[in-house]
Amino acid sequence: MKEFSVIVVDDHTLLSQAIQTMVNTFENFKVLYTCKNGQEVIDQFSASPKNIPNVVLMDINMPIMNGIEATEWITKTHPNVNVMALSVEDEDTTVLKMLKAGAVGYLLKDTEKSVLEKALLEIVENGFYHTKNVTSLLMKSISGDIDEDIVLKKKEIIFLKLACTELTYKEVADRMCLSPKTIDGYRNNLFVKLNVKNRIGLVMYAIKNKIYTP
Repeated sequence: MKEFSVIVVDDHTLLSQAIQTMVNTFENFKVLYTCKNGQEVIDQFSASPKNIPNVVLMDINMPIMNGIEATEWITKTHPNVNVMALSVEDEDTTVLKMLKAGAVGYLLKDTEKSVLEKALLEIVENGFYHTKNVTSLLMKSISGDIDEDIVLKKKEIIFLKLACTELTYKEVADRMCLSPKTIDGYRNNLFVKLNVKNRIGLVMYAIKNKIYTP
């Protein structure tokens, strides 16, 4: 597996440095730099393409620009960058706001080192990471009628069901006997058609519309 780049966004310098040191001990990950708030992330991303990482570990409560605002900006301008929340905030509303902003995972800062490494690996391999608590929260948050205006093709439904599992996109391609490029096309088309930002959004849609039952 190749090495993946990470940035840490946290306004507490000592904690940020500690997270950086920890991540740098992981075999497949290297921290490029740290930021103290969302505005610093925008400045770094805008300064050079070399500053754009594979994964952002994002705190939420920060001055100038908070983690939710920064995640929305990254999701909109750099959709290939995966944002995972790393926060002390465990309120359901905060978690949901972060996920709806585009975060592909959510971890509390008191998490074990091994869990953080596992989460990072799953994000670069599968495109998302969420714990049982987050899954339960997502299910509770889903309400309303089925979206009858959206018509999905048969293969899109098959893809959607498989995207709700732990399979990587490459494994989904193998299962459907299609090329990874074709699967990327299904994924990107569904992002637009369903108005979602990431794989968690696909899962939320599938559960809400009874396409997939956890």
